[in-house]
Amino acid sequence: MASKLTSCSTHDVRFPTSRLLDGSDAMNLAPDYSAAYVILHGSDGSTGHGMTFTIGRGNEICCAAIEAIFELLEGREIDGLFSDMGATWRLVTGDSQLRWTGPEKGVIHLAAAAVMNALWDMYSKASGKPVWRLIAEMEPAEQVALVDWRYLADALPPEEARERLEDKAPGRAARIARMEAEGYPAYTTSAGWLGYSDEKMRSLIRDALSMGWTHFKMKVGANIEDDLRRAALIREEIGPDRYLMMDANQVWGVEEAIANMKRLAAYDPWWIEEPTSPDDILGHARIAREIAPISVGTGEHCHNAVMFKQLMQADAIRFVQVDSCRLAGPNEILAVMLMAEKFGLPVCPHAGGVGLCELIQHMSIVDYI
Repeated sequence: MASKLTSCSTHDVRFPTSRLLDGSDAMNLAPDYSAAYVILHGSDGSTGHGMTFTIGRGNEICCAAIEAIFELLEGREIDGLFSDMGATWRLVTGDSQLRWTGPEKGVIHLAAAAVMNALWDMYSKASGKPVWRLIAEMEPAEQVALVDWRYLADALPPEEARERLEDKAPGRAARIARMEAEGYPAYTTSAGWLGYSDEKMRSLIRDALSMGWTHFKMKVGANIEDDLRRAALIREEIGPDRYLMMDANQVWGVEEAIANMKRLAAYDPWWIEEPTSPDDILGHARIAREIAPISVGTGEHCHNAVMFKQLMQADAIRFVQVDSCRLAGPNEILAVMLMAEKFGLPVCPHAGGVGLCELIQHMSIVDYI
């Protein structure tokens, strides 16, 4: 008898990171990093583990939304869901009643991410492959079929996406081998949280340098004079040849972002992340024009692939920062990555919270391969 999804269990997991101001930034002064965690259960004893990320209060709302979404899946044959994960994504994100509470955005979409992450985990276990290999080894037509192209085809028709993937297919095995041998690069924010003292930052930067880190990100936005002092400190510690990135976590208005980045330009930042409201596509475009050659990165709060499409079309983004819990899992992330390749934009995902690095590393590897 075919195995079916029988139940899900949700867990409201919170860590008191606010005590030491780990994770602190200009918008989120004292976050408690948290996860709305879900385990899907199959009638054959199989399980799929997934989560979405929050910073404390409201985590329980995500858990409730996960349970509401699971009602769409309860009793369905697991192999049937796996056989067409594109259709499964549309099922999870497309219920007309749930969509009324926020079509492809907000708590419902965060919960959809948790459920899709759990389904991909279950599929991965059934296939005996990690998620990155499961997706990366699919044929181009299969990869394209994972994506809902309704609102994206004007920027990248699915036929073109398939052709672009086919053009890259001959080097796929070599890229897999290289990735397995050398790993995948990353940057660190561990020294740059806004609530840290200067002494703590210096100590953490020196520790990171001793481990070989070359790219560092700092939080800005609470006070421009403090930002300038801290940027000078970090640049002094890392030297002129390593990369420094900045993250305002949405706290500035457009004019303020432009003015502040022109002052912070003295410390040679590579990018400014979330310089203003994540919903302000035209504001990002203006900032990008006026602070060049400093780049703009954004995406951790982009509700869905449609927002990413518009940011790309408006020349409002240079670094594409997808998030495994803001977008609804691997399907939607793959859609954004395919569009980013079309627009010639590097993908540098958002991570760093509870479970986010573990999730997004799979899609970073998919993007590389």
